[in-house]
Amino acid sequence: MTVGEEPSEARAQLARRIAGEITLSRDPGATLRKWRTDFGVSQTDLAGRMDVSSSVISDYESGRRESPGIGLVSRVVEGLLDIDEARGGARIRQFARVESAGFESDIVRDIREYPTAIPTERVYEALDATEITPGERDTVNGHTVINSIEAITSLSSEEFYRLYGQSTDRALVFTGVTRGESPLVALRVVTPTPNAVILHGLDADALWDHAAALAQVDGFSLAVSTADLDPALEELRSF
Repeated sequence: MTVGEEPSEARAQLARRIAGEITLSRDPGATLRKWRTDFGVSQTDLAGRMDVSSSVISDYESGRRESPGIGLVSRVVEGLLDIDEARGGARIRQFARVESAGFESDIVRDIREYPTAIPTERVYEALDATEITPGERDTVNGHTVINSIEAITSLSSEEFYRLYGQSTDRALVFTGVTRGESPLVALRVVTPTPNAVILHGLDADALWDHAAALAQVDGFSLAVSTADLDPALEELRSF
């Protein structure tokens, strides 16, 4: 595949994934809604792109209409991808980055390398994160956003290391965290450790008691965040 073919191939792969999930889902309407909201597209915008009324989209998502046929699913998928491309193609590029790293998007939500090293505090500002303990290094070269449970239960230590992308000097953002014990213990078997770890989904009061101590031993900065990830990732992608 040539460099020029990558965007179209990524779009085609993502289209097949979305269409397959909707078609095979036990609740196609709910799956359609999941993808629409994941793309940050309103019912009105999607309906406008498909040249149908917004009530059509609403009826399918709520189950008031029977499961959408292949033709409608195809139009939904193309509509979402067209809107994403019109906005700059961020979602398609995100999918391509995750696929190129060899992970399912259920495990890795986003992986990105920054053009230059940036202060860790800028990542924390984008995520509205609270630093629990400082690390030995105060810059990062990229970020990886990981589903905490899926990564810990599905990945080998070698696969876990691939989460670092092109540089270990990065921020790992673990989502779906309740206390932080599991991801921090898992990081103990990975060498070297990242520059920063952000536990998403909990505040400082809910953090595991030994979390800060483990971060200090391994030398990485630890922070927590409950911010909405979608706008935060949009800001991170602008770095």
